[in-house]
Amino acid sequence: MEYDEKLARFRQGHLNPFNRESTREDPTQADGDLSQNDSPQIALPVEPSKLEIHSSDRVMDLGLAEDHFSRPVGLFLVSDVNQLKQAIEECKRQILELPEHSEQQKDAVVKLIHLRLKLQELEDPDEDEPNVRLLQEHRFYKEKSKSVKQTCDKCNTIIWGLIQTWYTCTGCYYRCHSKCLNLITKSCVKSKVSHQSEYELNICPESGLDSQDYRCAECRTLISLRGVPSEARQCDYTGQYYCPNCHWNDTDVIPARAIHNWDFEPRKVCRSSMRYLALMMSRPVLKLRDLNPLLFNYVEELMEIRKLRQDILLMKPYFITCKEAMEARLLLQLQDRQHFVENDDMYSLQDLLDLSSGKLSCSLTEIHTTFAKHIKLDCEKCQAKGFMCELCKEGDILFPFDSHSSVCSDCSAVFHRDCYYDNSTACPRCMRLQTRKQSLFQPASPSGLQ
Repeated sequence: MEYDEKLARFRQGHLNPFNRESTREDPTQADGDLSQNDSPQIALPVEPSKLEIHSSDRVMDLGLAEDHFSRPVGLFLVSDVNQLKQAIEECKRQILELPEHSEQQKDAVVKLIHLRLKLQELEDPDEDEPNVRLLQEHRFYKEKSKSVKQTCDKCNTIIWGLIQTWYTCTGCYYRCHSKCLNLITKSCVKSKVSHQSEYELNICPESGLDSQDYRCAECRTLISLRGVPSEARQCDYTGQYYCPNCHWNDTDVIPARAIHNWDFEPRKVCRSSMRYLALMMSRPVLKLRDLNPLLFNYVEELMEIRKLRQDILLMKPYFITCKEAMEARLLLQLQDRQHFVENDDMYSLQDLLDLSSGKLSCSLTEIHTTFAKHIKLDCEKCQAKGFMCELCKEGDILFPFDSHSSVCSDCSAVFHRDCYYDNSTACPRCMRLQTRKQSLFQPASPSGLQ
């Protein structure tokens, strides 16, 4: 009998604290009920208002009265969603009121996208790992690939896709574990590219480690050239020093060295500079005529490319007004370098890289030949838009992009180059246009009025 009393006291003091349906029943009866059912039933959490407060001699005080395990009250979530919806409507109204194509309107559109993604994240609270996360201007999407092995950009460790959840930023391709998301302090470089599309054009503008207070330029970790407490690594693009977590000894081509020295040797850069250079690689932001005009005298291929680009700009009006050319989509052959059909002086860093390797000259010459063949041989409508030399009135049909032709700067008439520069008189077409203008504005004679 003494043994049964001790056993009852033991069971009384060690009741399951998560079973909130338990009442003041005999512990032996509770044990009997449990023995009748092999699989014990797990009681679902109830609302805080329906919880029964048990005496301290029956249930151990674990703070369960506060209901930590129940679902958060829904009113708070609904309130946040409503506020987001109101912010989205307000942002839409601002976009319509702001001037079109202005920087303020672009910023408002970006803000609207972020608000909608945040609303999508809040409207699905039951999902443990949301598909979209917005942090530090990053737009993270959950990756579904399990076989590709990547490295986390935050903790610098391997991401095991089979057992770990990881995210990738769609703007700068920043990769990290899901557990590292809240630890990210680096902003997305895509926002920098959108607001400041320009390069650092000074070669390795170093200011010294003391100007950085002997700290990493990005995460502010203590660094030194001796490697204690952490090694200082210099980025050849920014000239600043970084810690090993922010500088992985990646290499890339430096734009300033390519423009000033025609040097395309990859040099060590930090992670943020590598992402920035990758996003800026195909952007035509380099105006070589202003940055380094002597480069055209040093690099002969640049002169050839500029002549080809000028010819393509002269061919563009033919294609725009030609139905066959529009159906064949000839201009789409330059869709990867769309700036080639817009101007002849802007270059991207990728253009300079392909030019130094000889790839750009071959591809652009082939496209130039295809365009000229359509205008001069294949299309009769384009042939009809050619010119006859009005100075010698001999020879074949001339086009503005022919190598042996010259174009009048005033009326765009085309002549043989030798005829145009040997002619001592004015352009015949300009003279006709001038005579026609004078006849139109000349007052009528009195006899003509009768």
